[in-house]
Amino acid sequence: MNDNKSLLRRFDVEEEDLERAVADAMGALGSSQVDELYEESVHDFAPNALIKGKVLRQVAEDVMVDIGYKSEGVVPLYEFEDLEPPPPGTELEVLMEGMDSATGLLLLSKRRAERLRGWERIVSTHGEGDILNGEATRKIKGGLLLDVGGVAVFLPASQIDIRRVPDVATFIGRPLECKIIKIDRERMNIVVSRRKLLEERRTMLRDELLTNLEEGQVRTGTVKNIADFGAFLDIGGVDGLLHITDMSWGRVNHPSEVVQLEQQLEVKVLRFDRERNRIALGLKQLETSPWEEIEKKYPVGSRVAGEVVNIMPYGAFVKLEDGIEGLVHISEMSWTRRVNHPSEMVNTGEEVDVVVLDIDKDKQEISLGMKQTEVNPWTEVEERYPIGTIIEGVVRNLTNYGAFIEIEEGIDGLLHVSDMSWTKKVTHPSETLEKGDTVRAVVLSVDTEKRRVALGMKQLEQDPWQDDIPRRYGPGDIVAGRVTKVTNFGVFVSLEDGLEGLLHISELTDKKVESPEEVVRMGQLVDIRVLKVDIEERKIGLSMIGVPQHSHLTEEEEQAAAAEAAGDAGDSAEGDAPADDAAASDAAPAEAEASATEESSDNEDEKPD
Repeated sequence: MNDNKSLLRRFDVEEEDLERAVADAMGALGSSQVDELYEESVHDFAPNALIKGKVLRQVAEDVMVDIGYKSEGVVPLYEFEDLEPPPPGTELEVLMEGMDSATGLLLLSKRRAERLRGWERIVSTHGEGDILNGEATRKIKGGLLLDVGGVAVFLPASQIDIRRVPDVATFIGRPLECKIIKIDRERMNIVVSRRKLLEERRTMLRDELLTNLEEGQVRTGTVKNIADFGAFLDIGGVDGLLHITDMSWGRVNHPSEVVQLEQQLEVKVLRFDRERNRIALGLKQLETSPWEEIEKKYPVGSRVAGEVVNIMPYGAFVKLEDGIEGLVHISEMSWTRRVNHPSEMVNTGEEVDVVVLDIDKDKQEISLGMKQTEVNPWTEVEERYPIGTIIEGVVRNLTNYGAFIEIEEGIDGLLHVSDMSWTKKVTHPSETLEKGDTVRAVVLSVDTEKRRVALGMKQLEQDPWQDDIPRRYGPGDIVAGRVTKVTNFGVFVSLEDGLEGLLHISELTDKKVESPEEVVRMGQLVDIRVLKVDIEERKIGLSMIGVPQHSHLTEEEEQAAAAEAAGDAGDSAEGDAPADDAAASDAAPAEAEASATEESSDNEDEKPD
């Protein structure tokens, strides 16, 4: 202060004049206001303070700025757009960051000042729940950063969309509208949610939509998800299902062949369940169905060309045009060939000629035939194989009731068990034939409509019941036979190969018996009398006279006994006399049996013709 007074004396300035001049310069400002301005000016130059300054000049990579301090401040050139600073004298707001101790220059930031002003502007005009518009600038851990007027706000990945976003980077560069869900003033942090805003708007649109939605309406929807069975479309706050079968009248292997994500489509509301909020949409229903005049385009009996598009074990699907497919059943592929699988006849993508067999418009089904494009060989079977024709064929299959004989490829005849033998009772064809055998047979009948040919083997020979059997067997004849079958009502006796007679239980003995096995057994040899020969019924009735010697033995036991007897006879020839006597004794019954057999033969020869 003393130095200042010395300075005033040297310039010969009165102290009163100096105070008067200062007062004129300060104008109406009081001392308290001056003190306040001083405090503010000192505060402005504190770190992180916002200060107004003027651009002075550019020096290398810095821009010199006058902020009214004893030293100038510098702003990095890269903080200016396009690295071009404004002309000298331009006012701008900067943030005081500190002082460079080496140069004494103030370190200033234009960019931080703008961010701080932006932050203050946002928090002063917005609160939690308000809407912000920003642009996604970059991806960070957990979400995206949005630039809102120079201020970076955080958008978590879970809040970007209603559905999970596979890659949040796809939103970078896109303007996004979000809702503020949190403001942290201390950390200067803002968290926003786009999902919450979409859900609120979606709810509003859904309520409005559900009020006015009706079946049959045409709506615009956006594809939001694609699955194997169809696509989900947002039609205004509500998702509807566009099933794969309602995408096109033609065949669709996968929905991605017809629609893509975020694609906008016009669709028709097919069904709407208000209670469950389920909506079924249709795309093909906006076009005329190709089935409308199907009978006119493809009348029954018409021959058309098509493409094989799918093969199943039961048949092949043939496309006649887009949206029109018919089924050729496996049974309609060939007149004669036995088709085990449709792939034996056709391949996918092959062009084929077919005949329309039937149309069900309600079910949208067409029955097609391939074999109908050729002449039915069964129409000529009766001409080629008239009744009485002798054929030679291979046994293709055996059943319980007969054998199927292949006459020619695709044409089989049935040889019934009853037509295999005149005399032998055939219970199963395997008793006579085997699969693969070549046999001769005669055509008995031909049914073209049912595609059946009846064959007979026994008809190749004369019926022995008409002449031979009645000539050789008559009532009263005594013959020998062997028991072949035992039943509760009697036994069947084999008179010769292929010829049997019935020995009723009442004809076994004079005594009453409960079971035939009380008298005879299987394989036993018996002497019988012919009671009746029924030519029409082809039956022979018998009555038992008795049993010959050794009749208790079966045929196999007799053969074994005969072999043993032959061996004993050979041994006795070298032995003593008593053995010879025994052999002679054993031979007597055999001679008696042979004599009885010769007598029986003589009786047969004497039987009148």
